[in-house]
Amino acid sequence: MSVYTGSRAVVIGGSIGGLTSALLLRDLGFEVDIYERTPSDLDGRGGGIVLQPDTLRWFRERSSQRPEDVSTTTDWVQYIEAGNRVVDRDARSWSHTSWGTFYRALLADFGRDHYHLGEFACGFDQDVDSVTVRFVSGRVESADLLVIADGVTSANRARIDPDVKLTYSGYIGWRGTVDEALLTSETAELLHNSITYNIVPNSQITMYPIPSERGTAVGDRLMNYVWYRNVAEGPDLDEMLTDKRGFQGKVSVHPHQVQDRYIDEMRDAAARLLAPAAAEVVTSTEAPFIQVVWDSRALKMASGRVALIGDAACGARPHAAAGTAKAAADAWALSDALTSSAGNVTEALEKWEPGQLELSSNLLSRVKAMGERSQFTNTWTPGDKNLRFGLYGPGR
Repeated sequence: MSVYTGSRAVVIGGSIGGLTSALLLRDLGFEVDIYERTPSDLDGRGGGIVLQPDTLRWFRERSSQRPEDVSTTTDWVQYIEAGNRVVDRDARSWSHTSWGTFYRALLADFGRDHYHLGEFACGFDQDVDSVTVRFVSGRVESADLLVIADGVTSANRARIDPDVKLTYSGYIGWRGTVDEALLTSETAELLHNSITYNIVPNSQITMYPIPSERGTAVGDRLMNYVWYRNVAEGPDLDEMLTDKRGFQGKVSVHPHQVQDRYIDEMRDAAARLLAPAAAEVVTSTEAPFIQVVWDSRALKMASGRVALIGDAACGARPHAAAGTAKAAADAWALSDALTSSAGNVTEALEKWEPGQLELSSNLLSRVKAMGERSQFTNTWTPGDKNLRFGLYGPGR
């Protein structure tokens, strides 16, 4: 019997990091409940993610679902330029998935009996024996461990580190997907087995295939992209982030809610600036959406019986494709610390925190430097090994 049998954990935030931590805590013997503030299942707005080893580890080691059931794989990383000319090509395999596919797979493993939608956690207190969480619905829950995994705009982070600020990077990401079967044969052939970059002055686009509802076979997938474009902070950004309903987004503007004039300008710019294959992917997207690129990092991730993980602890630019990997790594490291601490939750969190703070600091420094090279100094060089994906370093 586990030393944590009979103990209770509450996880705030039902995204990938929250689900991964909940699954691992349950394996340790905790009774775990997840509380997600949105009233319906999360959808990720159709975006893709690169699956690094920490992200996939649950499916490789603990799940009856296989990694290949929830992901696609490409064998190359390539750079293209005007005329679709390939200027650099490197044999490197990566796995990819759609955010929604991966979320649904984790949720299927966790189950719905202890996954609570429409519950907004607005505060908590703790003493030496337990932590008590308060919700706007009036619900109050007590636990031996609280994991805060409610994202970059975390409502509960301030009780751990009140000084965390979101700092705008100077650019946004246009994101979207297009059915691979709708692409011209030339574009589909060029892109189907690669992560593909197209670098243009003060901008870049990254593309790779992800699963669709039809499956993971070539021709059934979606081509996913993120195109980074500079937008000045202030009124220009505020106006761009005002959706069709008149609401201003903080971190994103959802599909079908971006003002048409901005989509029209983006498509015109793609046709003028990008390589033909990249331009085709962008201009063929029915409902592109906007993701704001922010930097944030907590200098404290543990307090007593409370742990802060994932984007709530460190919001890192996507250039290293490490956001979901960092959340998963936080969860696995927390599980290891709890295992080695023989039932002492506060001791486990004290052991866990320094390594995760260092990982956050190193990751954020690296992706900020990558972003500067891409968007402002025009020194993102095709084939540069320092620009590879990786949570722990380039290619790692």
